[in-house]
Amino acid sequence: MLNRKFILSTAFLLLTKGLFAQVLTVKDALETALNNYNSIKAKDAYANASRATVSQVRKEAYPNLVVSAQQDYGTVNGQNGPAYGFGGYGVASSGLPLAEQNWNAAFGALYLANINWDFYTFGKVRKRIETAERTVERDISDREQEKFQHQVRVISAYLNLLAAQRITRSQENNLSRADTFRITVATKARNGLIAGVDSSLANAEVSNARLALIRARDAEQERANQLSLLMGVPAGNDYTLDTLFITRIPGNVMATDSISAQHPTLQFYNNRLRVSQEQEQYIRTLKYPNFSLFSVFQTRASGFSHLYASDQTQYTHNYFDGIKPTRSNYLFGVGVTWNLTNILRAGQQQIAQHHTSEGLRYEAELVNQQLKAQQDLSNVKMKNALDAYNEAPLQVRSSSDAFLQRSVLYRNGLNTIVDVTTALYTLNRAETDRDIAYANVWQALLLKAASTGDLSIFTNEF
Repeated sequence: MLNRKFILSTAFLLLTKGLFAQVLTVKDALETALNNYNSIKAKDAYANASRATVSQVRKEAYPNLVVSAQQDYGTVNGQNGPAYGFGGYGVASSGLPLAEQNWNAAFGALYLANINWDFYTFGKVRKRIETAERTVERDISDREQEKFQHQVRVISAYLNLLAAQRITRSQENNLSRADTFRITVATKARNGLIAGVDSSLANAEVSNARLALIRARDAEQERANQLSLLMGVPAGNDYTLDTLFITRIPGNVMATDSISAQHPTLQFYNNRLRVSQEQEQYIRTLKYPNFSLFSVFQTRASGFSHLYASDQTQYTHNYFDGIKPTRSNYLFGVGVTWNLTNILRAGQQQIAQHHTSEGLRYEAELVNQQLKAQQDLSNVKMKNALDAYNEAPLQVRSSSDAFLQRSVLYRNGLNTIVDVTTALYTLNRAETDRDIAYANVWQALLLKAASTGDLSIFTNEF
């Protein structure tokens, strides 16, 4: 007996746990959406790319160290006269200008190491790094505002689906009432107590209720598909949503909350402006010269002897003799390069970037104005939603009493079927208005959270 009770208790707990695990809460929907939605993944990838760009820009400030080695085989005929290796196709052969062409060839080699460092650039490198860092901040804030806005979309879709499911249940109740009334009318019509046309009217009312239920289920499926899309999961799921909160009033619904300075959308637009301002500062540095340190160490090898000028037989075809280093040189120095026409180019580029910054500043101000307007609207919507929330139960109760009264009177032959169908329609409308009114309170709270930039105003209610 004890084992049987234990087994039954365990089965009940597992069944209860399984049933509750199937309920999709708001927080579960948000977590799934943030993990699966590809737009957020894309924003995250862009932010990672910007971080890599910062590392790349920092490394561009390092000195250039070039190591080169080449081994060649060819002739060394020289000729007096000017030449220019246009396009890099000239041959760097060096030798005496002899009286006639010969085809004596030997191996040669060149080994060198070069260091070149722009040690002072009037802030070019620093400004490039700062611009890259502001770009990272912009892309991170872009990701955060995308996550914030997507959470708002997911919660809104969740509330829409919840309202659609409640409306579907109301339409099911309406169909049940209409069908029950139809059975009563059909029974009385068969017994000859009422006219047969009443039975036809009752059948029409049932058909109308079925059509209303079909439309409600269609709307519910559309809302479910929209929620699936925002969550990044396959469509076609039948969601069991959390319905415990929808029939109550959120706490502190009329509390006045100012727009947060850390509002994700405002942060994104302000960071866009900072990137443009940093680019403007960087462009200004392009007007100035670069001071560079450079150093070269070079070793050469040749299969041609130093006596080749007087005796053209003094060369060897031996490969290892030709590539063995025999002469070395070094060089170091300081140089400055200044493209004076960059002053004109950078000036105009800076003006263009300044106008871009002005445009981004206006966009940031516009977003701030829109958020303030949205906040004012959320307060108005909350007040209206609360009024509707308080009024809806009165309408349902009165409509339910009226339908009951009309039904009783009809069964006793004291009114017509038109009075009953009118009361039935009124009750169905009242229940639909109640479902919408309950959802609108939470939609208004969501709008307030979205306008202030603090989603915890909504999520802390759970």
